[in-house]
Amino acid sequence: MFRHEALLYGGADEFLARAVPYIREGLDGGEAILVAVRSEKIAALRRALGADAAGIEFADMAVLGRNPARVLPAWREFADANPGPIRGIGEPIWPGRSGAELVECQIHESLLNLAFTDEHDLRLLCPYDTSALPGGVIHEACSSHPLVDGRPSRSYRDGNLLEPFDSPLAPPPAGARTLGFEADALAEVRAAVEEAARRAGLPREREQDLVLAVGEVAANSIRHGGGRGILRVWRTDTAVVCEVRDRGHIADPLAGRVRPDPLQPTGRGLWLANAICDLVQIRSGPRGTAVRLHMYLQV
Repeated sequence: MFRHEALLYGGADEFLARAVPYIREGLDGGEAILVAVRSEKIAALRRALGADAAGIEFADMAVLGRNPARVLPAWREFADANPGPIRGIGEPIWPGRSGAELVECQIHESLLNLAFTDEHDLRLLCPYDTSALPGGVIHEACSSHPLVDGRPSRSYRDGNLLEPFDSPLAPPPAGARTLGFEADALAEVRAAVEEAARRAGLPREREQDLVLAVGEVAANSIRHGGGRGILRVWRTDTAVVCEVRDRGHIADPLAGRVRPDPLQPTGRGLWLANAICDLVQIRSGPRGTAVRLHMYLQV
């Protein structure tokens, strides 16, 4: 049975007071355990658990969850590798997340309810620090988790899981470079991204990663979005941002979050973009699709 629960806590001491018994209960039951939190919490848990920490898999959420779309695949892979009862702690939201990251984290939390079913013997606890996070974030946590502090959530959006997925993107800035493209202009798309990344001072490797990711998304527009699309590229204080829009419609809300079958000939573009970029925002509906890719200037 999949049990998805928000843990509301106030400060570091209460986090430990509630997380450590939850972990020890899993260890006593012989369960596989994955804890994905930031490094300072990992260090505190290791100290509190002592030798028992050796039986736990830890992941630094600041690395794993920099792009929140990478977190769900990590849970899927952990579940696939451990068919017995498993439990985890995952904290993708913390103070200092940008507004765009925060929305994508909230989408991630909702999509977990779609990605996992009662066929998965997984208990997942998602901590939220009420002493440091805004009230709106806590409300959203109660809406995306069927359970809150061990009790059914009165705010849970059962049957309307993807409300945050419909959140509109802020419009591109007026000075964004705009390029319409068709199949014979994909080289121009890649050149435009390369030029913007170079002017922004991205390291060569990250520049080429961004060119690759945008090229894959633009190729999807050719294949699935009516044979054409629009690229917009701009720089913010923190990132190079590229947006690809087309008239296609992505029906699967988990697109880009499920590892493609290595034998399938297509379907890797969004997965690759999530693996490469620091943040990927996907918005899709009957009027078309927008994929916005962010590559941070510093990581």
